[in-house]
Amino acid sequence: MTSLPLTIRHELPADHAAIERLHERAFGPGRFARTAFRLREGVPQDPALSFASHVGTFLVGSVRVTRVSAGGQPALMLGPLTVDPAFEGRGIGAALMNASIEASRAAGHDLIMLVGDAPYYARFGFKPIPPGQLTLPGPANPARFLALELVEGVLARRSGAVMALRPGSA
Repeated sequence: MTSLPLTIRHELPADHAAIERLHERAFGPGRFARTAFRLREGVPQDPALSFASHVGTFLVGSVRVTRVSAGGQPALMLGPLTVDPAFEGRGIGAALMNASIEASRAAGHDLIMLVGDAPYYARFGFKPIPPGQLTLPGPANPARFLALELVEGVLARRSGAVMALRPGSA
């Protein structure tokens, strides 16, 4: 039996259609109503911080990162993190998370936020954002609104609305 290697690399424009199909399979049509999706709608992900994973030529996972404003200051919104169900439990999601976090740190960013499962993301250092400190543009369970400080203490200095950064706005 042949073993195909897993590769993780920056997302390329050629990956877009396969990633959209993966999101459709993983999240269904309800994804368009989610607050995190609405925050990213119409705003391109940052190609330097977004990654795709492949087994051979088959796309098996993706993580996207979008630049946002958090309380008037630059920040990052991670997500979605998606792994093809047939490839779950093999460390692909963790590898994608680590690639994105390290790229964000190397690029000098100080705060990454996401809406997700706290027990899963805690292993990467994400912690709940204190309720009311930062607000999303729609409903979200406060226990799932998480942040990772890439610079210690930065979250305490942020409060207010989290908003999309439209191209050309910052």
